[in-house]
Amino acid sequence: MGGVSDLIDDLQARGLWQDSTDPEFLRARLADGPITLYYGCDPTADSLHIGNLFGLLVLRRFHDAGHKPIALAGGATGMIGDPGGKSEERNLLDPETLARNLEGIKVQIARIVGDDVPLVDNHSWTGDMSVLAFLRDVGKHVTVNHMVGKESVKTRLASENGISYTEFSYMLLQANDFLWLHEHMGCDLQIGGSDQWGNIALGVDLIRRRTGNHVHAFTWPLLVRADGKKYGKSEAGDTVWLDPARTSAYQLFQYWMQVADADVRRFLLQLTLLSVEEANAVADAHEGAPEKRLGQRRMAQENVAIVHGAAAARAAEEASDLLFGGGDALTASAEAFRFLAEEVPTSSLDPVGRSLVDVLPETGLVKSKSEARRALEQGGVYVNGTAAGPDDALAESQLVHGRWVLLRRGKRTYHLVDRSR
Repeated sequence: MGGVSDLIDDLQARGLWQDSTDPEFLRARLADGPITLYYGCDPTADSLHIGNLFGLLVLRRFHDAGHKPIALAGGATGMIGDPGGKSEERNLLDPETLARNLEGIKVQIARIVGDDVPLVDNHSWTGDMSVLAFLRDVGKHVTVNHMVGKESVKTRLASENGISYTEFSYMLLQANDFLWLHEHMGCDLQIGGSDQWGNIALGVDLIRRRTGNHVHAFTWPLLVRADGKKYGKSEAGDTVWLDPARTSAYQLFQYWMQVADADVRRFLLQLTLLSVEEANAVADAHEGAPEKRLGQRRMAQENVAIVHGAAAARAAEEASDLLFGGGDALTASAEAFRFLAEEVPTSSLDPVGRSLVDVLPETGLVKSKSEARRALEQGGVYVNGTAAGPDDALAESQLVHGRWVLLRRGKRTYHLVDRSR
């Protein structure tokens, strides 16, 4: 990317621009100098998910271009729940759960966007606000006609579940967040997914009515599944998390390796830090030979490095190659084997000096010594990727890093032996 003035062009080229207040006005504002902007995530779980990556990486793009991003963790709005994109009302979270969730997502925001990016919690300015003050300072400036006209509210009003006054108030709280950040931290730009446009535009209008100032906003298209629901939502049952304790670096790497060819270009543009030119060049090469999965592999390499760090990305790729790409087990890193231990069945035993006929039944790869012998005689057993025979015993030299042996029966049935467990 070039200078700050072409940041909007870059976002548009990536398909990260859908609704906006006035792109040319914002372009001129960016050319005048750094702008303060914010993106908010509600702490509904102790980890963010891949749907949040859009916002975090847009913050990162602004940060890298010299602007001043703010990441907001919605300790207050998280207690209410945004009706947008939901078919029914969320359960309210207790303060202890919210505090735990906040701590989890703050770590992820800092790692992805930058350690120097301010992390704010809207509970700090909303928690002690009285009902009367809220109605006077916020509610007075917004008509109910305006609120019920929002698509998220109309959808819920038409549903059998309806919408509670609690969730109906969510957009006012979000608008007040923008106002508070504008007045106290000089924030002039809010960003979010397209389902947030109504809430964001309400904040723009509230700031104009309260202060007379003109601020900015834009949204990007949502990452959606074939059924139209957003990726990353817990109700979908297939959430891909940013916390390695929930979705490991290896699992995230595999997730990107399995994406459809039709999605490769979009993901390279939107969920990596590659330049537009390089992302398109990788996508072009991929489309020329899709069977090589060049695009998926580059996507996995780049994205896992952003989310979990370069070392974890390398180890995840090594582990992936050991199971699916014919990687060399004897040269793989210890971290790759640690990933494997979380993904394939693993036994704690000392195999050195013991015959494979004796060891295989203990791993569960075969049921008996006679089955082990038959499998070995048929050439269907591999030790660290090398075919083994019925008379073979395991030697100390076959322990990778003095600890692991990767056994395989047939094409895809693996078992890891760990002497140190």
